[in-house]
Amino acid sequence: MADNRFTIVVGIDFSETGDLAFEHALHLANGRENSDVHVVFVEDELTTPRIPAATSGRSSESDEILERVQKRATERLEEFTKKTQPRMKHIVAHVRRGAPAEHIVQLASHLDADLVVVGTHGRRGIERMLLGSVAERVLRLARCPVFVVRPKDHEGVGKVPDIEPPCPDCLQARRESGGAKLWCARHSEPHIRPHTYHYVEHGMPSSAPMGTRSSESTPDLNK
Repeated sequence: MADNRFTIVVGIDFSETGDLAFEHALHLANGRENSDVHVVFVEDELTTPRIPAATSGRSSESDEILERVQKRATERLEEFTKKTQPRMKHIVAHVRRGAPAEHIVQLASHLDADLVVVGTHGRRGIERMLLGSVAERVLRLARCPVFVVRPKDHEGVGKVPDIEPPCPDCLQARRESGGAKLWCARHSEPHIRPHTYHYVEHGMPSSAPMGTRSSESTPDLNK
């Protein structure tokens, strides 16, 4: 008998964006009769200092983090059940340590997941360059569909620039020629690209500024 189970892997990081990703994962899973949701939190080895397990009690620390993940998942599920009756069969919590994107994709591969859900903070500039984008890397590495969730912020989108309407003469030229002619007489004229020459005039003192410009002629160095 074929297994028609639908498996979703969702990455969380105890942030509002992570909670939003988990909420979307629950909604997506709830649309399936036989679905599982696997919640994974990855301790980023680049931002979390590594302490030897023999002296730090790594096992107990991992157990504590796993309990936090399970508690977070339970809280989100309880909020979800207040709105609708969940249809998913299982919700499983996982804790990994290392590169978040790689471990999320690795877990998805191990579970033969049908979908990965991740959140993105929409970072830009230096912050993105330093922290990277887990969602973007998951998109590149995953071998199954990826659902990326970000907070709604339409106010952050700039005004769409006004686009100049097409030239009516050009449109008429295309209609009359059946598309053979694209431009009207005015827009068919060749445009000469201007050139700028940079030079230092012969005999100019060394203290004079470099790069005197001329758009019409070059200096006579034989003077």
